[in-house]
Amino acid sequence: MRPSTWADRLMGLLVRFVGLVILLAAIVASAASFLYNQSEEADQASRVAMQVNMRLRDHVAVLEGVRALYQSDPSSSGPGIRAYLSSLQPQIRTPGMEGIGIAAAMPAGIPDLPEAQLRQNYGQDIKVWPAATDQKIGFVVTLVEPYTPRRQVALGFDMYSDPTRRAAMRRAWQTGQPAVSGVVSLAQERAATHKQKGFLIYIPVYTRQPVSPLTNIATRPGTRPVEAFIYAPFRAQDMMQAVLGEQINGITGIEVYAGDGPNAQLLYRHGKIGWDAHEQKIRVADREWTMRISYGRLLERLGRPFGIFVFGLLLAILATQLHRVQQRRVGAAQALAEEQARHAEDKELMIGEMAHRMKNAFARIGALARITLRESSDLKDFEAKFDGRLRALSDAKQMLVTGAVGFVELGAIIRRELELAGWSAERQAGVTGPEVRLDDDAAQTISLSLHEVVTNSIKYGALSGNGDLAVDWRRSDGDIELRWIESNLAATPEIGTESFGTQFIRSLIERQLKGSWQRTAVDNSLAIVIRWPDNGSTI
Repeated sequence: MRPSTWADRLMGLLVRFVGLVILLAAIVASAASFLYNQSEEADQASRVAMQVNMRLRDHVAVLEGVRALYQSDPSSSGPGIRAYLSSLQPQIRTPGMEGIGIAAAMPAGIPDLPEAQLRQNYGQDIKVWPAATDQKIGFVVTLVEPYTPRRQVALGFDMYSDPTRRAAMRRAWQTGQPAVSGVVSLAQERAATHKQKGFLIYIPVYTRQPVSPLTNIATRPGTRPVEAFIYAPFRAQDMMQAVLGEQINGITGIEVYAGDGPNAQLLYRHGKIGWDAHEQKIRVADREWTMRISYGRLLERLGRPFGIFVFGLLLAILATQLHRVQQRRVGAAQALAEEQARHAEDKELMIGEMAHRMKNAFARIGALARITLRESSDLKDFEAKFDGRLRALSDAKQMLVTGAVGFVELGAIIRRELELAGWSAERQAGVTGPEVRLDDDAAQTISLSLHEVVTNSIKYGALSGNGDLAVDWRRSDGDIELRWIESNLAATPEIGTESFGTQFIRSLIERQLKGSWQRTAVDNSLAIVIRWPDNGSTI
């Protein structure tokens, strides 16, 4: 090898190495960009969750203030709390709550006290509802502020009659801490045009009197007596809109589930959650809820990393192309020498193949001539028979050459012979069978066999116009089976003896195709079945 070749090879390896380094650097840079974008979105989702957490804590703080006011002077629960909320203005300072209410305890079936409180607070006769429950006690809404016509619908509602609300009230009762309910339909939703899902947060107010008729029935084992609950109802959509404001328009999808895991109830949904959702936990009173946020910035998240990767890939491709140019220059001389050697080998192989094929063709033509001569009565008869058989061989060879492939389709040979026998295209439409590819030897054997069968049928059988003909072929148990059925003939054919042509065809099928030739004649019909293995001579 020339000394310069080693330098070319070394240069090619160096360029390839540089291309690989560039590609790896591009992959690392694009991955880092993708992770940065993902981390940035995760931080944004975390800030959204923090906003919701802080707002909910503000709401709980307002409830704690109302409880302190109620405990300081229960007798002024109505006017005092109204004045306090009017001064505090929670709907402006911490928007999102549907209001603040008081649910006062009452013995089961004795609504006199809460109905009196309702009359004192609102100057109306408002009945407790539902009228009957399966609980020994009830907690009736006696105050909801700020007052609106929609919120007035909740007045008189016994919250303890609802299992979802009751579960949260019991937790608050036992712990003395704020407790959140599951997903509910708020009582005031009955008067709302646009219905929303909601939830409530409860804070218990324990009685300061050790013994009273009310505290006796409002006591759970192991807990202090409770005379009321301070609560806040929340409409999910209104609360999220109040917390996030215009920020929500920049979020493709957001979901809030009241709990964790697959069984958590969906409280709120905005937009559509994508594959890139970020999951955050928010603390709502005594429960941990799940928030899923999707920003849908697919192009922004993947665009920059993809651009970095494509740029690095193009640089790597450029480096490898330089290597290939060097490689082509080094291998040009070797390729030329190998091509010349290969052409010489191909030429020698083609000459040998042509000689072999010519030898086989001449041998087959000689055999045809001898067989035809034996069964011919004169020179004219010999010429007609020999010309037909030679034509069958020629047609098979012509199909191979015309198709420029190494096989002939069985159906094409059959239809060619029937067309020469005078069968129209309409009649040939009934000739059916699967695609069977035949190599050179098999195609010539089948062509000769079909020519012999067609010639006999034209002379004595269905193709002479006396009878019906059906031709089909199929695959069966690893073999190809070709069937030639002639029926409704003028007479039952005599097949006791075989002509030299028939013997020659049988011999070809058995030797060339390793197959079999079977003829049966009965009841003015003739059946010829040619069967050969579906391998070797077929493709």
